[in-house]
Amino acid sequence: QVQLVESGGGLVQAGGSLRLSCAASGRTFSSYVMGWFRQAPGKEREFVATLSTSGGSTYYRASVKVRFTISRDNAKNTVYLQMNGLQPEDTAVYYCAAELSYYDDTYYFRVNEYDYWGQGTQVTVSS
Repeated sequence: QVQLVESGGGLVQAGGSLRLSCAASGRTFSSYVMGWFRQAPGKEREFVATLSTSGGSTYYRASVKVRFTISRDNAKNTVYLQMNGLQPEDTAVYYCAAELSYYDDTYYFRVNEYDYWGQGTQVTVSS
């Protein structure tokens, strides 16, 4: 089992940057596929980015692909989401998610593929 705690959210102007962090508990962090999702008010939770257990394979939502970067540091049990060129439509609560995987080069992008979730961190982008 793993517990996830997000940080790094805040208020930023359009065009600005933020780096979200997600710290995971447990000794087997490197066995988890990690993902970032977001949920805006009145909308369903949506996929943002994911990466494999080693970090060698990544997949992004099309609208963020050239602006966001997901990465992980398995020695620090932490996954990051670097967000550049933020736009008002990026405003949402951002959630970190984890799913155990015995395979490298695997990632998941559906909400129901993840068993573990953090509490979320608010990102607000002003125009």
